Amino acid sequence: MAVAAGPAPFTAADFRRRMARAAEQTSAAGLSGVLVAPGPDLVYFTGYLPVAITERLTLLAIQPGRPAVMITPSLERPDAERAPNAAAIELVDWTDGSDPFTVFAPLLDPDGTYAISDSAWALQVLGLQRALPRTGYVSMTEALPMLRAIKGPDELARLAAAGAAADACYEQIVQVPFAGRTENEVAADLAALLMEHGHSQVDFTVVGSGPNGANPHHEADDRTIEDGDMIVLDFGGLKDGYGSDTSRTVHVGPPTAEEQAVHDLVRRAQQAGFEAVRPGATCQDIDRACRKVIADAGYGECFLHRTGHGIGLTTHEPPYMVEGETRPLEPGMCFSIEPGVYLAGRFGVRIEDIVTVTQDGGRRLNSTSHELRIVR
Repeated sequence: MAVAAGPAPFTAADFRRRMARAAEQTSAAGLSGVLVAPGPDLVYFTGYLPVAITERLTLLAIQPGRPAVMITPSLERPDAERAPNAAAIELVDWTDGSDPFTVFAPLLDPDGTYAISDSAWALQVLGLQRALPRTGYVSMTEALPMLRAIKGPDELARLAAAGAAADACYEQIVQVPFAGRTENEVAADLAALLMEHGHSQVDFTVVGSGPNGANPHHEADDRTIEDGDMIVLDFGGLKDGYGSDTSRTVHVGPPTAEEQAVHDLVRRAQQAGFEAVRPGATCQDIDRACRKVIADAGYGECFLHRTGHGIGLTTHEPPYMVEGETRPLEPGMCFSIEPGVYLAGRFGVRIEDIVTVTQDGGRRLNSTSHELRIVR
């Protein structure tokens, strides 16, 4: 099938706005700056991803009141200079055989405390501490969890397109035979469909049939799917750099009354979580709304995980819909709502949509039916 052309690339102005917002958040948190290692964070601020993430130091420093600066290996400087946001960043390179940390140290506050990407290597953090012994470092996720959480219109459009592509995969996968085939075979079908519908990366294809469905993170294996199985499908990846993630539960042939009742319960819980979404509600409010429905029905101990996670350049990122997370929701946040009930040794049910916070509530980025789908 033909895949529609992708969205227009982010511009240098987009990246500059992101860096300015990061500097503001860093200052508000009382930090000296944020150090950005190769990975999703560096892509978010520069549009640049080194060819390979190696032990060679590449690190972007965003510091309030100072120009942004990035140290890069000299052999990779030509690539860094072609980054969409290169004009807004001072590049400093280093050569093999020299110590990159002594090169980078003068560009930082010797007494500062910095947030640093979770993807930074331990040897890089230790190298910074050796070169700047009075500095301190904190996890970016812990210190600045909302750095990438509020999505702009272009990001929301990419997430919506990724969700629509995953929905199209679901509508096709329910047409294939399930009974008599292995979970691995159905998972391979899902992966192929994600790529067919424009994904560049498949992150997961959970196919949990029968008792395997009671394990929320079951990886597909060689179990043969049987008539009468409940099957949890959870799949997603990256399309145009942004994530998809959806779960639906299907059944081979007619379900039992209990299976249908449990599925209906999870469907009501998912709806309750969605209806709780609004600006000013807290992340834990979404978890509580889902969990109450399931607990009131006597299945509270069978809901084994948090209700949801943020999504963007990665399929799992802040914010998290979990008890104890009191951060208020803001328009532009995107996250999953995925309650589940898992009956050990028997079957599981999970229903998941990606939702974005709007000015007056929430909007689903997945639109496939929540009804229990019968497959063959």
